[in-house]
Amino acid sequence: MVRTALTSFVIIALLSVVAFGAPHGLSDYMLRLLIVVCINIVLVTSMGLANGFTGVFSLGQVGFIATGAYVSGILSMPLTAKASYLPDLPGWLAGMELGFLSATVVAGLVCALLAFIVGIPLMRLSGHHVSVATMGFMIIVDVIIINADSFTRGARTFTGVPLDTTLPWALGWAAVTVFLLARLIYSPIGLALRAVREDKIAGQAIGLSVLRTRLVAFVIGAFFAGVGGSLYGHYLGSFSSHTFYFPMMISLIAMLVLGGMGSVSGAIVGVLVVTVLSEFLRNLERGVDFGGFSIPPVYGASQVVLGVLLILVMIYRPTGLLGDRELTLPGLRRVHPVPSTKKD
Repeated sequence: MVRTALTSFVIIALLSVVAFGAPHGLSDYMLRLLIVVCINIVLVTSMGLANGFTGVFSLGQVGFIATGAYVSGILSMPLTAKASYLPDLPGWLAGMELGFLSATVVAGLVCALLAFIVGIPLMRLSGHHVSVATMGFMIIVDVIIINADSFTRGARTFTGVPLDTTLPWALGWAAVTVFLLARLIYSPIGLALRAVREDKIAGQAIGLSVLRTRLVAFVIGAFFAGVGGSLYGHYLGSFSSHTFYFPMMISLIAMLVLGGMGSVSGAIVGVLVVTVLSEFLRNLERGVDFGGFSIPPVYGASQVVLGVLLILVMIYRPTGLLGDRELTLPGLRRVHPVPSTKKD
């Protein structure tokens, strides 16, 4: 117990030093990169809860991210901005202005409620059926955003959102998300999730409800997806429905699959590898000079290299870089992970 408390104190202290010290010692570029990494950790780990631990490969997570961004944006937008950009809002909503934290939590709760409603029919499906159905949910959300002009400005840019996502907020939410999801996954609930993933019939035989188990993971993942959407919306300040569509879905899935769908650590590793490699390759696209040797601009190289990397990982390491393994610290889990029966 003492060791666990000491470890937790050290981790909190280090995170605090990074969160509040980094803005004074890093360039704006590196600071923004760190914020994006933290937001992606929230998004990818929340996606991995259902996709990696229940056997349900959902393609609709971006729908919850978009919902979180718009809900928190509407709730936190200053009243003067609402009067200017959203003049047709209902009176009770037009006069509401919540703080960043309150708007973020409400956005997560709205996404959790939405996930509960759509998850009751969708979590009964399996295999490619649930993937197609959840992708349909993402498309429906996009269509609603475009047509709900009074609330979202339709296909136009949704602007006026306060730029409240700082490194302390992003890093704090990333730490909370990883800690809570790790404790959940390596708890009796997590054992039930993996039991349903490995053998649905055997899970039912020992009294597990497949629908209830999947629905719990789907709802919790949607809550943190809404939180991540709020962070992303308050980081950008202006966005549209196209911001939360297929390109984002593909990017998040690439991070999750590359790192490993069967562990929280794998999701984090996938985020770090894809983000750092993407930024490095994007800089190389403009061309680089090494003394007398120069590399001409190669536009699109980052997408090509990442695509090739993903193909190689799928061929030689189908379970991702970490697979089911966790990079854990003492006290962060109580049970050992259940190894997957799937072969690499």
